[in-house]
Amino acid sequence: MKRDLLRIVLLLLSPALFQQCQVSRDTPKPGWPEITRETKPWTRWWWHGSAVTREGITAEMEACRKAGIGGLEITPIYGVTGEEESFVNYLSPEWMELFIHTLKEAERLDMGIDMATGTGWPFGGPWVGDQDACRNLQHRIYELKGGTRLGEKIEFVQQPYLRAVGNQVYEVHESFSSKKTIAGGSRKEPLARLDPKAIDIKTLKQPIGENTNLQLLALDQVIFERPLPLQVLMAFGDNGQAINLTAFVAADGTLDWTAPPGNWKLYALFEGWHGKMVERAGPGGEGNVIDHFSSQALQHYLSRFDSALRGRDIKTLRAFFNDSYEVDDARGAADWTPALLSEFKKRRGYALEEHLPALFGNDRDEMNERILCDYRETISDLLLDNFTRPWGEWAHSKSAVIRNQAHGAPSNILDLYGAVDIPEIEGVEPLRTKMASSAGNVTGKKLISSESATWLNEHFESNLADVKTALDRFMLNGVNHLFYHGTSYSPPGEAWPGWLFYAAVHLNPRNPLWNDLDALNNYVARCQSFLQKTSPDNDVLLYYPVYDRFSTPGPELIEHFDGIGKQFEHTAFRRGAEEMLQKGFSFDYISDKQLQDCREKNGTIETGGKASYKVLVIPHGKYIPLQTFRKITALAGTGIAVIFLEGLPESPAGFGNYTENRQVFDKMMKELAHRSEAAEGVTEKKVGQGRILLGDRIEPLLSYAGIRRESLPERGIQFIRKKNGANKTIYFISNESGESVDGFLLISEKASAVVLYDPMSGEFGSASIKQEDNGTQVYVQLNPSQTLIIETQETSVDVAPFRYYMTAGTPVVLRGEWSVSFDAGGPVIPPPVKRDSLTSWTTLGSGDYQAFSGTGNYRISFAKPAGEPEGWLLDLGTVKESADVMVNGKQLGTLIGPVYRIFIDGSMLTQNNTLEVRVTNLMANRISDMDRKKIFWRKFYNVNFPSRKAENRKNGLFDASHWEPKESGLLGPVRLIPVTIRKE
Repeated sequence: MKRDLLRIVLLLLSPALFQQCQVSRDTPKPGWPEITRETKPWTRWWWHGSAVTREGITAEMEACRKAGIGGLEITPIYGVTGEEESFVNYLSPEWMELFIHTLKEAERLDMGIDMATGTGWPFGGPWVGDQDACRNLQHRIYELKGGTRLGEKIEFVQQPYLRAVGNQVYEVHESFSSKKTIAGGSRKEPLARLDPKAIDIKTLKQPIGENTNLQLLALDQVIFERPLPLQVLMAFGDNGQAINLTAFVAADGTLDWTAPPGNWKLYALFEGWHGKMVERAGPGGEGNVIDHFSSQALQHYLSRFDSALRGRDIKTLRAFFNDSYEVDDARGAADWTPALLSEFKKRRGYALEEHLPALFGNDRDEMNERILCDYRETISDLLLDNFTRPWGEWAHSKSAVIRNQAHGAPSNILDLYGAVDIPEIEGVEPLRTKMASSAGNVTGKKLISSESATWLNEHFESNLADVKTALDRFMLNGVNHLFYHGTSYSPPGEAWPGWLFYAAVHLNPRNPLWNDLDALNNYVARCQSFLQKTSPDNDVLLYYPVYDRFSTPGPELIEHFDGIGKQFEHTAFRRGAEEMLQKGFSFDYISDKQLQDCREKNGTIETGGKASYKVLVIPHGKYIPLQTFRKITALAGTGIAVIFLEGLPESPAGFGNYTENRQVFDKMMKELAHRSEAAEGVTEKKVGQGRILLGDRIEPLLSYAGIRRESLPERGIQFIRKKNGANKTIYFISNESGESVDGFLLISEKASAVVLYDPMSGEFGSASIKQEDNGTQVYVQLNPSQTLIIETQETSVDVAPFRYYMTAGTPVVLRGEWSVSFDAGGPVIPPPVKRDSLTSWTTLGSGDYQAFSGTGNYRISFAKPAGEPEGWLLDLGTVKESADVMVNGKQLGTLIGPVYRIFIDGSMLTQNNTLEVRVTNLMANRISDMDRKKIFWRKFYNVNFPSRKAENRKNGLFDASHWEPKESGLLGPVRLIPVTIRKE
């Protein structure tokens, strides 16, 4: 009987036991994911003048690999004066051989290679003729009375304009130095130089490629004087009649037409040349920027690459890159393409030329807005359909992918980001970063990249902690594939500081901080090893109301988009996004096109990229496409919660099919009119199986909809939450409170266990937790700017506890004689010294110490402190700037700040001990010394060498001769803090 009873119990338990064993067997043991070349940070690799050699390429690539960089993006740019004989023309046979050598070396070193699809930016070059160059729209208005004929010709002569870097005060080549400047100036209209050597446009030849020494000319925009071809002439009568008069215009511009009775306005459209040149172009890459709205122009442009690449093995090349749109960085706008009128009619269903008064803002306000909206939507579509998508198809045909910066484009940039393989952002403002990461999440992209650490501080003032802060901000907002901005190639043996790029933190082997860069790169690789293997875990989709911007007149016909800056000030969209960010709601943006690919799945919204969200938020806007509004209500009907923030939309967007669209829209609005009050500040309307909620504030609306929020921001902790498979959640958190955090943090995810990962040290272990009804309390210790990765577990885990440190006594200040010696720097190695106290090495004696940029080695002997704690926290105090720490000959690690603490196990200390700290400072003091001695190092064509801050500008160039020596070295005090390890 007992044996039978036992058999029954085992039979009942066996499925559960089997399942438990299966989970245990299938669940990987906690630990860092695999580090690959893609999890490591990459860097933009500028080739000045493409004056590179095989030996130099190999040396630099080996240095990058040793420093922990996983890949390089080749971007040829302007050259260096005095190196003209070494310039290599872009895509020439010689250039291609150097490129193929780079690919082979990348394969040998297990590194990735991307290449810019051109030199500098945007796409363009000497093979882009007038037929493929970017265009603009010019117009003239003539007035006639009935019975009269036009006495003047229908013509438009394009006025000359020249913008050259040599004419700009803040970006000027050495040979154009002058103290004479004109006050004022802006990025689009830079400060002009009153210099007799300024370029005269009359001396330039057409086409641009026929001019000599284009590197020295450094042309940014060139508009030649010439008559423009007429595209259409329309007559508009005060009786509402519109007549196309184009066929009545003779070749010389004479109009053979007598106006019928009434008053008439004649609108003439002319096709102009915008004149935008490739910025920062390398040799062989100077010339016109392409017409981004023309598929023919793109095809002709890429054919040059087809010829250069034909017959060459480029299988190692991962991606082609586009460094942002930036055609807008010029006078006027590139707002026309030859096929625009026909494309407009095909896409919008009516003729734009019949509504020219509204296009130029001369009709009633609503009509002006609707026509402008349709025009801008057409421009947006053309950029997507005729540039971004076909460029990607071309790259795929070569077994490569595309990496694209869409910001700055006159388009719905969410669609541009979503159409590429690797969307890339620049600029660390969170709501801007989310433009790229949202599109990547919604469309299911594995990698989302960033141009990182651009212009952090003034030149030579950024330390590795500054760079880390910038990188963390990207990762906290969805980036998982960081690119430094960046690394300039320098020939072997080039005098210090080597070749430099004008807007960068100068992460290259000449920078002293390069010695410790591997610590930062290992940190990034660990972070990205998690961030790249996880999927988004955001609850809210926030609709991007671009049609209100499409409908808003501005100084130019088109508007360029970077994020949600000034264009969206005082809008429900921005207010909602900012409040969600502050309150701890996780969200992504979504565009109209991306919304069409969404469907209901198990009560959630599944996007085209298989990402899942719980609620859709529509911020109030005046205009919304009818197709979008239909999709929103259809989603609600299938069981989705839809929130309208600050009110319902007011009207269907655009003018095409407006009468019918308005009738349908009004009918839909009536169906939503009767709502009931559901909670304070929330009204509700049942729609099919779902519901629509309305209110003026996002937090109560989301709370009523049952959307979780994280309380971490209330503690000054920024976070991103992601899914790690079906059963795990990870949080990447950063302490931005400015103070240390030692205690429990609440996360919304419920967990049976939690594993903590410290990406800087590489340590990990099980966390101390407390389970709550609304989540899990996780015990953390975080210094300012420190990050951790939190991984939740459904079951207990077999991993050692995470180390928490508890102070176990009074800190001991290390006193005695410090030996200080110097190596690995310059301009000369200062003599060693002995000191009883720690101060900046710039105070130690002669000018050699003040000018030195490099590494100082601090050494002190000390007796083992009294007591037997489990260990000590070594606190270095103030360090300028990074420190490599050794105790008794054993390396403990590299500290980059802003807090310089590291654990010493109690078993490491003997009766007598030696501490060595190798401290590396900035480039700044050596550069300042060079400027005081007037040593020539600013020797770059094109941009040479602008300052970020006005006080560091002299004759239009960066100048550090007035800088006081910046503190350098180990400043202390250095302390040993006795600690015990906190037990569970």
